[in-house]
Amino acid sequence: MKLRLLVSGAFVAPAAFLSAAVLPAAAFAETQDPLLDVIVVTAPRASAATPVAEAVAPTPIEGPDPTALLARVPGGARVGNGALSGQAQYRGLFGPRLNLRVDGQRFASGGPNLMDPPFHYAPTSLVAALEVDRGVSPVRAGPGLAGGMNAVFKRLDFTDGGVRTGYDLTAEARSGDDSGSVGGIAGAAGEAWRLNLLGAYDRGQDAEFPGGTIRASRYERGVYGLSAGARANGQELSLDLRRQHTGPTGNPPFPMDIRYFDGDFARLGWRGAFGDIEAEAAASYAGIDHGMDNFNLRPGPASPMDRRDALAKAVTRAAEGAVSFPLAGGRLRLGGDAEAVDRNVQILAPANPAFLVTSLPDVETARTGAYAEWTGALGPVMGELGLRADRHEADAGRAVLGPALAAGPVALAAAFNAADRAREDDTVDAVARFWTPPRDGLSWRLTLARKTRVPGYVERYSWLPGNTSGGLADGNIYVGDMGLDPEVAWIAEAGFDWTGDHAYLRPTAYVREVDGYIQGVPFDATPGVLDTLQERVAAMSGDPTPLRFANVDARLWGIDVAGGVKLAPRWRLDAVASYVRGERRDVSDNLYRIAPPSLTAALSYDADAWSVTAETRLVADQAKVSRTNGEHRTGGYGVVSLYGDWRVREGARLSAGVENLLDRRYSDHLAGYNRVAGSDAPLGARLPGTGRSLFLRLSMAR
Repeated sequence: MKLRLLVSGAFVAPAAFLSAAVLPAAAFAETQDPLLDVIVVTAPRASAATPVAEAVAPTPIEGPDPTALLARVPGGARVGNGALSGQAQYRGLFGPRLNLRVDGQRFASGGPNLMDPPFHYAPTSLVAALEVDRGVSPVRAGPGLAGGMNAVFKRLDFTDGGVRTGYDLTAEARSGDDSGSVGGIAGAAGEAWRLNLLGAYDRGQDAEFPGGTIRASRYERGVYGLSAGARANGQELSLDLRRQHTGPTGNPPFPMDIRYFDGDFARLGWRGAFGDIEAEAAASYAGIDHGMDNFNLRPGPASPMDRRDALAKAVTRAAEGAVSFPLAGGRLRLGGDAEAVDRNVQILAPANPAFLVTSLPDVETARTGAYAEWTGALGPVMGELGLRADRHEADAGRAVLGPALAAGPVALAAAFNAADRAREDDTVDAVARFWTPPRDGLSWRLTLARKTRVPGYVERYSWLPGNTSGGLADGNIYVGDMGLDPEVAWIAEAGFDWTGDHAYLRPTAYVREVDGYIQGVPFDATPGVLDTLQERVAAMSGDPTPLRFANVDARLWGIDVAGGVKLAPRWRLDAVASYVRGERRDVSDNLYRIAPPSLTAALSYDADAWSVTAETRLVADQAKVSRTNGEHRTGGYGVVSLYGDWRVREGARLSAGVENLLDRRYSDHLAGYNRVAGSDAPLGARLPGTGRSLFLRLSMAR
């Protein structure tokens, strides 16, 4: 039976399938949501509202954003595009294919090259937990081709009575990039109100690796804001405000570095209960301004006329609402949401006022969606059944060029302006997840889903051949296609969760058949022959073989597992292993930038007030690479790290250790390629990982 027929059948005969309640990622902890993996980033307070299922080997984070934790999630990996530009990958999918949220808020990134993926706006010192939707996201979380993640911020929540003040602060220093960070929250709360002030600052220098320095890899970022709430008579109102400034930050895999990101975020939420009926609503805003250039942090072009500035802007306005009530022995949730995003990108030449290109001119996208989701018992199993429909609209303004532009770009802009740029798409998502209640420590689980994603604005409206790739950072020149269709994924995954008195095991096998998968393909049937205007313009930028975004057919399949054993009263061994295979179904090729097989294992000794962990991360070579994208193979490697943790007193914790203890030189397959001349990392080679790095971290909470 074809996968899509199997998935479709799940919504006709759900009682025929079984699945299992999700166990915690760490041994001997209890999860509060059977459909989530939760990584606790900071030690939870007893009164925290955040779920407290702890991740395997809760070792320190290797960088200033939470994507470094993903190696400790089955199926997770980090796409290393820079210290503040790391992307989350989950079971081979990354970028806009994941449903990513920051403290519950969805928004569009400000940069067309995704130098600011969503977790760019989630400094580690502010994050209490990283929630990972197992397998796929529920329909209530919005559209998205794969799983989803939510970076939950620290918060001092309401009390059961009386007034309480508190704080949760973290300070850290690392030697690998001579970096430091400090951040956290401080606030007060009562039974009917809460107020939190938050702030964070991160700064690092160029990273060191065995053999030299990665030039233009420094970073700087600051965040401040507040979170407030009030409740009465079964209703709660919340307000979250943040402002973030990212200063000069290097991005070696990209043709430009960050000059700044200035972002403003606001979210107003309400929820209430009226007997058995629960309701909620929220409205949010995100406005991001972005500047980048190719000459401040890295050696600029020899001719001032070739130096470039780029300015980008993205504004997201969103609203959502839902109501839930008992139905058929379970609970039915009905909801709707809408979002509108305005974007604009223009390229300038500081030495030539006549040079102007609006490469992505006034792109407007809008989405309106509605969903129904029922959760409850289906005989001997539990189930979550969801159906979602969305209407998508997109349009772009007219491309504007300065008089200094050559005839080729002028002709391409004229063709773009003459085209019908308005697009409309309708998508339908369906998710069926089933699990059995644990029996003798064993639960079975099954997920079947149909998930969709519409083309991104870069994929659809990049009329000028250039390095703008929506975060691929592979050095290729891309051209958009306004005729792209939405991606449609048919997903099946199954596994079990078992826990005993001294061990646990959580394997999952999955397959995703993706129709209309969007990736770069040769621009035409004669690559390297400059018989089109697009190819000739691309050749002017140094690449006579541009790629165009196109719909292809793809398949991703694999297996991942988390497990562990209690070796003795104070000794335990935890491990996470992941394998994913990404391949084209229409031609004999592999998908681009797929994580190689990996194993992360940690041996820990836990005393009453301190612990020590020895961790090894083993990564296999990756030879199954994309020929279409000119992807390089990588060899395997192993990295050993050592961590220690001491609870100095109640609410005070000191952590220290060394990462890459043996100072091993390696390059992760998901790292980008160096594009900065004069660096100790070879030009065009995959960026190496950081060498031996010592760290010291102090966490204090009350």
